[in-house]
Amino acid sequence: MAQLSFVKFKKDSYILIEGKYDTNFFYIIQSGNVKVTKESEVVIEEGGNIFGPGDFLGVVSCMARHNQIETAVALTDVNLISVPYDQFPSLIARNAPVAMKIIYSFSRKMRYLDEALARITLKKNVATELEHLFAIGEYYMRMSKFNLAIYAYYHYLKALPTGMHVRKAKENIVAIQNMGVKITADMIGGNTDSSTRVYSGESMVFCECQSGQELYIIQKGHVKITKIVDDNEVLLAVLKEGDMFGEMALLENKPRSASAIVTEEGAQLMAISYKNFTHLVSTQPQLIASLTTTFAERIWSMYRQLDNTMIREPVEKMYDMLALQFEKTRNKPVSNSPYTFNFGPIELANMCGIQKGYVSEAVASFLQEPIIRCNNSKITVTDQLELEKKAAYFKRMQKIEASRKEARAKNGVYW
Repeated sequence: MAQLSFVKFKKDSYILIEGKYDTNFFYIIQSGNVKVTKESEVVIEEGGNIFGPGDFLGVVSCMARHNQIETAVALTDVNLISVPYDQFPSLIARNAPVAMKIIYSFSRKMRYLDEALARITLKKNVATELEHLFAIGEYYMRMSKFNLAIYAYYHYLKALPTGMHVRKAKENIVAIQNMGVKITADMIGGNTDSSTRVYSGESMVFCECQSGQELYIIQKGHVKITKIVDDNEVLLAVLKEGDMFGEMALLENKPRSASAIVTEEGAQLMAISYKNFTHLVSTQPQLIASLTTTFAERIWSMYRQLDNTMIREPVEKMYDMLALQFEKTRNKPVSNSPYTFNFGPIELANMCGIQKGYVSEAVASFLQEPIIRCNNSKITVTDQLELEKKAAYFKRMQKIEASRKEARAKNGVYW
């Protein structure tokens, strides 16, 4: 049984402090009000920064096992329920509504942050129109990735049989077939009879803008999460065995915000429908705890990516983003030990939102860095610890410069 405790904080007391690693507990507000802030408030929090009874404090950092991402101060005297990290499965085993509230709040936050990142990093709103499926097909057609193009064209025709580009989509499908490409059920997402889905090579699991009825757990292989923006493929993440994806569309009944593509090595996925998901919440607390941890990790990463948008210098942005991708592995950095990432420098520059016209220059400068190598279109750092130190140094210098600018502005000096 979960061993919960009740704690009290007086008005103006600090409950959480950003950057501190005190993440063994999260809190549920029983009474009172709390203000939550961040050192770098890149986007305004959806729903505001004032939390009240029934709201959660510190749950993202606690479940992700990372430093606190926010500071929480009591606006009034408050009573909190303290939930230990290792007691979370016991809590949800006997209180499924708590689990569902956390999961739905995480899902809403992820979609909100995803849309904010798209606006800031990609300089675009998230595409939701089904006509975008045709643009996705056109991109992969030009890249000669015909299986991905077929998927996009097929689902464009299925969703919009009277759409603007129906004739062209049909012509391109015929052209691909004339090149000897055989269209299979797996290629168009027809492998839905079993909850276990096996993909033998690079394949589309789903496209951005499609509706979604399932989330997925990777049992074997890797999956890329991408967007097509301004006729360019932007890599958002490379997911590995044990990771989950596709949950936002399932939980909120909204279009997919990105595409999921199995890498060339193939993969095995477990598909979970909404009906199965609600059943799992009440019967499999360990699995739901794992899902909550995955969501928390993703939200924590999104906040880190938002911080990355504040860095001006391209090489510094790329170092920071690379350090973030390494942090996701949860490996402790080792001095003089190399590490290879599952993406190349151009994909890294796109992750950072570096404008298209500056990508080549940024990549060239980045590849001149002493610890950076590029082999077979994949980035390798020769020293994991040096990567962490470099990223931390650039971030520290950024904060110092921001403080200097603020001080000069207060004194009426602007140079």
